[in-house]
Amino acid sequence: MAQRDGASPLRIGIDLGGTKIEGVVLDAANQVVAGPHRVATPREDYAATIAAVRDLVRRLDGEIAGQSPQATIGIGIPGSLVKRTGLVQNANSVWLNGKPFERDLAHAIGRPVRLANDANCFALSEAIDGTAAGARSVFGVILGTGCGGGLVFDARLLDGPNGIGGEWGHNPLPWPRGDEVPGRKCWCGRNGCMETWVAGPALEQAYVEAGGERLRASEIARRAGRADTAAQAVTAAHLDRLARGLAHVVNIFDPEVIVLGGGLSNLDHLYEALPGAVAGHVFSDDPQVVIRPPKWGDSSGVRGAAWLW
Repeated sequence: MAQRDGASPLRIGIDLGGTKIEGVVLDAANQVVAGPHRVATPREDYAATIAAVRDLVRRLDGEIAGQSPQATIGIGIPGSLVKRTGLVQNANSVWLNGKPFERDLAHAIGRPVRLANDANCFALSEAIDGTAAGARSVFGVILGTGCGGGLVFDARLLDGPNGIGGEWGHNPLPWPRGDEVPGRKCWCGRNGCMETWVAGPALEQAYVEAGGERLRASEIARRAGRADTAAQAVTAAHLDRLARGLAHVVNIFDPEVIVLGGGLSNLDHLYEALPGAVAGHVFSDDPQVVIRPPKWGDSSGVRGAAWLW
């Protein structure tokens, strides 16, 4: 991600989430010089989403007025672009799908923008100056309301010709057991995607089905630590499925570091138990599995978006 000749030393990063849009400006030293600012995401409204991003960029531009050349703009989205057409695909913010979002944003803002999957932005941020800095190969995992991933090698994204590198959330659960087939229906139209097993809503629903009340994943984990047997059972099953899914990635990409992001990355028990559980499924006589929490927390995605230039 070397800076282009003549490019601005300032980078605007925008993280377009399902519920909020966040924006910052980074300088050449990777320090935040404007923002962060957050606004609500206009759900189910494509034109309003474009307007919200445009207005956030204008606000950030106003805070760095007088800089020349203008700051570059990178945007993380909950999907990816079809490289041949430039249309959005695979976004769980479904009102973006099939739309030329990059082109329409550039027109609305009045200068070029670069878009990438939000999990890719997260992985890039943590690989460049986050918890995985110095590692050549990094897999960044998003475990929040959805489940995604991004691959980074030598500080560059590996998104592939289809723009879906690292998109493990819509692979099926590996080594399924009888009661895991065919699995829950996913919003993408398939059954048994990793997202339906390991994202936050999946853990919360599993606790309800085990006889518990509707709680956030963090509270379920706390109850597991206080000998709530239903909470212990569902967190153990969640960890086992997460381990199987990550082992598939390790067997293919073999990253030096796996970084967890999203709301479930705050569950401490994952860092204690998950490396060993993953190693049990890895095709190696001496598996080395390193799993770390993010250095930049919820700000990783927006920082990585800024690094798209």
